[in-house]
Amino acid sequence: MTEHAGPEATTSAAEIEVTVPEATAAPVTPEATSGQEPTDGRTATVPRDAANWAKKVDRLEVGPRDGLRATNVAGRRLMGPIQGFGKMLQKTYRMDVGAGIEPTAAIAVWREHFPEFWPAGNKFAAPLTGINPGEVALLDVAVGGGVRLSTGVMVLYADAESFTLMTPQGHSFAGWITFSAERSDDTTMVQAQALFRANDPLYELALTMGGSRKEDQFWIATMTALGRRLGVDSPAVTLHASCVDTRRQWRHAGNIWHNSAIRSVLQTVADPTGRRSRRGREDVSAS
Repeated sequence: MTEHAGPEATTSAAEIEVTVPEATAAPVTPEATSGQEPTDGRTATVPRDAANWAKKVDRLEVGPRDGLRATNVAGRRLMGPIQGFGKMLQKTYRMDVGAGIEPTAAIAVWREHFPEFWPAGNKFAAPLTGINPGEVALLDVAVGGGVRLSTGVMVLYADAESFTLMTPQGHSFAGWITFSAERSDDTTMVQAQALFRANDPLYELALTMGGSRKEDQFWIATMTALGRRLGVDSPAVTLHASCVDTRRQWRHAGNIWHNSAIRSVLQTVADPTGRRSRRGREDVSAS
């Protein structure tokens, strides 16, 4: 059975700077989605799914939401795997949800209730408009040792059968994760597939010291909760992991400057009660 690798449409390489090997395993858009003219004499056409892709952005714009800081997200650039530091990994989590659930129904539930399936103690603050192309969500995630990671993601792509989230500077990973559903034989399979590198040397070290296993546990627990919501009696999630590129990109070691885990600790020490986040939220509401 062929693994679903996300939306069928493909890249604006200039937009997320993917290389050829990465493009084979990642969601990408045609030139038309970034407004670029073809250079080979072809006539530019707008793809049918153009509305499903986020518009090109230089830096993310978002304010505090649901008590979560936006300081590690606002003004940050998006980071594809080519801009990360560590080895490039691809992880695929799959689950059979049965013949009675159509792929579009499974994705509709997942998109609408996405934060509810996360393990306790982790927050996903989506915009009021939901998980739609171009929207930015804030995250507050437990990363172990009492440390919490305040970061975010942007919705790169969303349609009836899949949606893709992409990470900004400072996130633990540089890359994206695509959530999808497809009909396979007489059953429906749901899947989460991530293509990423650790963003900097510290995150890479954390991955090798148990972070990778913790990440697997997170998504397996998330998909198990989704399966129960969809009526699966005993959800079973399978994991396939592979190393796409064994090289570490030392030229990107400086990504550690934006490391959101370090900044989250410093921000908590400076503002332990979150008063600045609340004040910023009140200012936004007042305006």
